[in-house]
Amino acid sequence: MVIQLEGVTKRFGTEAMPVKALRDIDLHVEAGEFVVVLGPSGSGKTTMLNLIGALDTATTGRIVVSGVDISEASRRELFGFRRRSVSFIFQSFNIFPGLTAVENVQFGIDIAANDGIEAIDVLASVGLGDRADRFPHELSGGEQQRVAIARALATGNPILLADEPTGELDFTTGVQILRLLMEQASDGRAVLVVTHNREISRIADRVVELSSGAIVSDGPPEGGPADVADLHW
Repeated sequence: MVIQLEGVTKRFGTEAMPVKALRDIDLHVEAGEFVVVLGPSGSGKTTMLNLIGALDTATTGRIVVSGVDISEASRRELFGFRRRSVSFIFQSFNIFPGLTAVENVQFGIDIAANDGIEAIDVLASVGLGDRADRFPHELSGGEQQRVAIARALATGNPILLADEPTGELDFTTGVQILRLLMEQASDGRAVLVVTHNREISRIADRVVELSSGAIVSDGPPEGGPADVADLHW
């Protein structure tokens, strides 16, 4: 197991008016799994992703990722953990406005010390080889999302966490990106994709469905994994 959540709860708000974003979550993910976390807005999907990536802390419970108990880790240990273990694809892109597309991807390579990979090659894999020298303000929203995806892929980290990675993309490009994410899982990375798009869940190895902060189902997609070519939305 590369991801283990045991009895994880996350509360926001005050003691008088607590809001439970996650309720007693138990989740185990293995290397090489492609897992879709499905649920409507407000169901706790992004909160769970942030806890796994050590961007937030659980209220109760235990989280072990890549052998690191991040519920007990120091700030210094968490910094090293984020560099070596997880890569994020954020819904809000989070690319650097003062860097070109290829420089944004190179940043991911440098921060993870992933030698032996070329930023331009990763950009080409998401269809942006001819946009390498463009700054984010010169790119469309979909192109910026693809830069963010390329940067995450370029780290080579064993866990890839994607929050609505196709949300800003047209269907054709979205399918291209999903193929890339599936390839990452085939290469041994654990890939978690958060989405409200039930169609995307058809290609997963497992579908974890959240409702009101609790896991209501966890298993293979109905009918078994579909081919990405069969998707439509």
